[in-house]
Amino acid sequence: MALLGMQDVSFSFGGYPLIEHMNFQVEHGEHICLLGRNGAGKTTFMRLISGELEPESGIISRAPSLSVTCLTQIVPANLKGTVFDIISEGFGSRGKLLAECHLLAHRIAAEPHNKSLLNQLDKLQHSLDIEDGWQLNRYVEMIAEKIKLDIDAEVESLSAGMKRRVLLAQAIVRKPDILLLDEPTNHLDIEAIMWLEEFLSRYDKTLIFVSHDRAFVKKLATRIIELDRGQLKSYYCNYETYLPRKEALLEAEAAEKALFDKKLSQEEIWIRKGIKARRTRNEGRVKALRKMREERRQRKELTGTVRMQVQDAQLSGRLVIEAKGVSFGYKPEKSIIRNFSTLIMRGDKIGIIGPNGSGKTTLLRVLLKELAEQQGSLRHGTNLEIAYFDQLHAQLDYEKSVYENVADGSETLIINGNPRHIIGYLQDFLFTPVQSRNAVANLSGGERNRLLLAKLFAKPSNVLVLDEPTNDLDIETLDLLEEFLLNYPGTVLLVSHDREFLNNVAASIFSLEGEGLVREYVGGYDDWLRQSRKTQDIQQQTEKVPAKKVRLKQTTNRLRKLSSKEKRELEEIPKLLEKLEAEQKQLHDAMTNPDFYKKGSEVAAVTARLNELSEQMENAYERWQMLEELQA
Repeated sequence: MALLGMQDVSFSFGGYPLIEHMNFQVEHGEHICLLGRNGAGKTTFMRLISGELEPESGIISRAPSLSVTCLTQIVPANLKGTVFDIISEGFGSRGKLLAECHLLAHRIAAEPHNKSLLNQLDKLQHSLDIEDGWQLNRYVEMIAEKIKLDIDAEVESLSAGMKRRVLLAQAIVRKPDILLLDEPTNHLDIEAIMWLEEFLSRYDKTLIFVSHDRAFVKKLATRIIELDRGQLKSYYCNYETYLPRKEALLEAEAAEKALFDKKLSQEEIWIRKGIKARRTRNEGRVKALRKMREERRQRKELTGTVRMQVQDAQLSGRLVIEAKGVSFGYKPEKSIIRNFSTLIMRGDKIGIIGPNGSGKTTLLRVLLKELAEQQGSLRHGTNLEIAYFDQLHAQLDYEKSVYENVADGSETLIINGNPRHIIGYLQDFLFTPVQSRNAVANLSGGERNRLLLAKLFAKPSNVLVLDEPTNDLDIETLDLLEEFLLNYPGTVLLVSHDREFLNNVAASIFSLEGEGLVREYVGGYDDWLRQSRKTQDIQQQTEKVPAKKVRLKQTTNRLRKLSSKEKRELEEIPKLLEKLEAEQKQLHDAMTNPDFYKKGSEVAAVTARLNELSEQMENAYERWQMLEELQA
């Protein structure tokens, strides 16, 4: 039985139909990716599924007791409490009790002998009345850790992007029958995206998600649906198979339209020749012509494609940026960039990657001399004309119109020596004359990104600096931006978490790897991944054998026999490990008992002992291996 079905569903905003006579069915366990151009109605479609909107006509049927959770792009304004509180709300009424228990446990850790707090915790746990309270608590902590959230942070103090991460975690713990995710990878770094991919690939319930991250779609989608001109097209295949099928469908549609237009043209010629339409068969032909005219008038054409042009600019010098031993940090004790050296030449295409908060934007600002280096030297080449795309859209005035943001007080732009009217230029970036007069505040995230690109490309440049330009852009526009950057004759510095985009554009990678270390790798994202793994392997081997002197000592040791004391130690290590493992198992068994958490004062002590046991076992295994090697 289908979980949800739509029969002849239509919906419109202000008379403009977004969805017309749609039929759709969702089965249990499907992983469905919803694609469509910016403004096609994808968010509206998700809100219809979640029940937030009701269709103007048609029927939406749902299975009995169907649970649906939707993560939207809009963050609610009234989020209050800690990260743990908000995530725990995903468990419903049990989540509120769990959050209260968590708060009390923190207070008890600070006041372990406070009997009043212990009694309150005891009462709450009885009210909770679930044996898996510990597992739920650990599940919340695990999800928060993977998405890099501080469970004790106040949500009100977080940025909009971090709040969206909290809501993503909440949606995951709900485990609904249908999970709706609208651009879930926005504001996540590559490591978090890869974790989310792996988690959702094992998700055994139904998933419907909107994403323009092609690597993410390739990994997860078992079915593609596309919202196009109010109609829903369904492709029962993965993303790689969908692409040629869509191309074939568009070619067939174009051929059919060409045939229709040819026939209409022939009929128009016939009617203009003055054939009298008094006979019945001629009257029928005239009626058929009128019907064809109406059909042609109502035809919805494909949304156009963005047209990006390279503005002619004076070539920069061959050298663009030279950095020697550059260091920078906002605090003296913490370096964001440490002893970084590089040589950026004209035409280089460089991707910059790293975890959120690692300093990617700071690195850009240092390289552009917006921030002064604290150590080392930084030199710019000659004739640099820099265009900077910032992810916060600080260059856009949200109170002004689209037109005013690009016009700068003029009605025309000079594009490669030719004057162009602002309205015509904005149409190249898919802004209609009506939209051009709307305030920027009313635009979607993808439309704001397109507007900022239009503003940047209106001026000549020979260095493009792009900080997260791919967020919210539809796949067609991403493809065109890739092509534009590949043909761009100048230098490109690009911050992005879109792995496919980095693979297709970047010729080298700057990777921020913590503690101020910035490494340079040749190639795109996949090349960086392969090389960085090799680097990690070499580091691990070096850490095990830190110096040549130690290696020589070990080699010498292997030539001697074990002492009698070392032999006895080798015999005793397995017994010691058995003893430690038995104690570890005993403590784990105790912690799985819900009554264990009534003894709030013991929780911290047991946790500390478990950590101590793990360390002792690790040391014992290392010593065992070392003695075995000496014996050999």
